Amino acid sequence: MTSATPRIAIVGAGPGGLTCARVLQRNGVPVTVFDHEASAGARSQGGTLDLHMTTGQAALRAAGLHEEFTALARPEGQEMRLLDHTATVLFQHTPASGDSDRPEIDRGELRRLLLDSLAPETVHWSSHLRTLHPLGDGRHKAEFDDGHTETFDLVIGADGAWSRVRPLLSDATPHYTGVTFVEAGFDDADHRHPDIARLVGDGSMWAASANKALIAQRNSRGRIRVYIAFRGSQDWALEAGVKVADTEAVRAVLLDAFAGWDDRLLALLRDNDGGFVNRPLFALPVPHTWTHTPGLTLLGDAAHLMSPFSGMGANLAMLDGCELAQALAEQSDQDAAVRAYEAVMLPRAAEAAEFAAGGLANAISPEAPHGSLRHLRARFQ
Repeated sequence: MTSATPRIAIVGAGPGGLTCARVLQRNGVPVTVFDHEASAGARSQGGTLDLHMTTGQAALRAAGLHEEFTALARPEGQEMRLLDHTATVLFQHTPASGDSDRPEIDRGELRRLLLDSLAPETVHWSSHLRTLHPLGDGRHKAEFDDGHTETFDLVIGADGAWSRVRPLLSDATPHYTGVTFVEAGFDDADHRHPDIARLVGDGSMWAASANKALIAQRNSRGRIRVYIAFRGSQDWALEAGVKVADTEAVRAVLLDAFAGWDDRLLALLRDNDGGFVNRPLFALPVPHTWTHTPGLTLLGDAAHLMSPFSGMGANLAMLDGCELAQALAEQSDQDAAVRAYEAVMLPRAAEAAEFAAGGLANAISPEAPHGSLRHLRARFQ
């Protein structure tokens, strides 16, 4: 970096933004992270992630956190089962002893690991970016909802699907993919829901048929998270005449949609703890690119939102953050560093997003689960 160290802001305290901040600080580069949430524990961070050796884990190595990650990760979570709607097991992968290619970690635990690694006061909570004002020299004035403003030499948009930074670089907006997930969960599953625990196993279980799927995954502390996936309108609940907050009404709609499935699978809809959460899947156009603009860039979902069917979302976000931070730390010319980062990140993201779109089309399809079975056999055998 230059002797007059530029002011760098990261908008968004997700895995990508926090990895970027950690690698910057580890290389002696000051940075401030802004997040709209009230605190680190203001909401659940979602399910589990499989961190890949060459992407997410590589980023953690550069961040000096791989040993801590290994202590938290669950290698047994790499187990994978594919079933059809009759609960017949079509494919099962059990990781070999010592396999650490893609161990699982809860999103919340990963976030805590990254947050704890940062200097005090790095993250400013309850800081919701309202807009950015270009100042004409590569700098931008950031205006927040509480009225305060700050000027930065570089603003990194790590603020997810509905990024406030992205509109200054691109006109692209996320589109509905045609697939919705409805989330459910089971607490203390091994003791309170032993049949569900046996069905899911140590990792993830996928049952699919005719444009529908039930996806269950182990989380830490005995929790199993379930995603009820189907093709249909984004307004499915409204069209069915129910509100998502009405648990029993939603349950009835879902049980009707999955009528004819094996009763062991229907238990995932019938016996969950708590209610349901609607999670329609959105994605950015493929490829998503922009004209380089001094003082601004994007990483993670803000740059390349894709369906989860590549397994690469968080992994790419962390690799993005790591590589951008390394480029900024190693080059004296900030703009050249960002250009170099974008030149690598954008084509890599386009390839992954294209794979994710194909994975979604293949997984939630009229022919399911046969496409997924072919993919798993090619990958593991």
